[in-house]
Amino acid sequence: MRKSLMISALLGVLMVSSAAVTKVITPTTKMADRQARFNLAQIIPSKFGEWRVDDSIVPLQVDPDTQSRLDKIYNQTLSRTYINHEGERIMLSIAYGGDQSDGLGVHKPETCYTAQGFNVNNQIDGQLATAYGNIAVRRLFASAGARYEPITYWITVGNKVTRPGMEQKLQQLKYGLSGAIPDGMLVRVSSIATDTSAAYAVQQKFVDAMLSSLDTAGRTRLIGG
Repeated sequence: MRKSLMISALLGVLMVSSAAVTKVITPTTKMADRQARFNLAQIIPSKFGEWRVDDSIVPLQVDPDTQSRLDKIYNQTLSRTYINHEGERIMLSIAYGGDQSDGLGVHKPETCYTAQGFNVNNQIDGQLATAYGNIAVRRLFASAGARYEPITYWITVGNKVTRPGMEQKLQQLKYGLSGAIPDGMLVRVSSIATDTSAAYAVQQKFVDAMLSSLDTAGRTRLIGG
């Protein structure tokens, strides 16, 4: 009888302790609420370097169901197509979410493109060299019918660029243990081309020019601190 009471008491203590620990480590403060407000459309110039906005090609549009899910994840989105003097075009899509807790993480392009009927292949994690340091990126090759689209993208969680997957989860956990809910951003550049090597080279040139056109605050928003 005494042993049973001791076990019951111990279980009760463990349950109370577990609840207390969970309450302590549950994130309660959004990083976004402590930062200055910004507008993606104002941060990213419509013209920089040799690039200017071209309205003749629209980046990938998603179906209503996917858009509904994205609206729950992101607070701001920006989609533009740019063209340079050589007629090369780059499609830019940026999405910002103020809540990057586990249930509202960024919607990866490989998922989004697959949902739109694309075949997504040649997934490679690499580095994109810029004047402001290397950016950890993921490259994909999406195809649907006669459309071939090499894609480069990266994500930020809080103030750090991180690879999607386990590294992203660990970064979310790191902030969560400190009681903070990180914000996050997904930056995607793509082009219509069959020559992936040439396409990725143009995308790198575009990203470098874009980052050079931003002030420090804007650049930090896109590639972290």
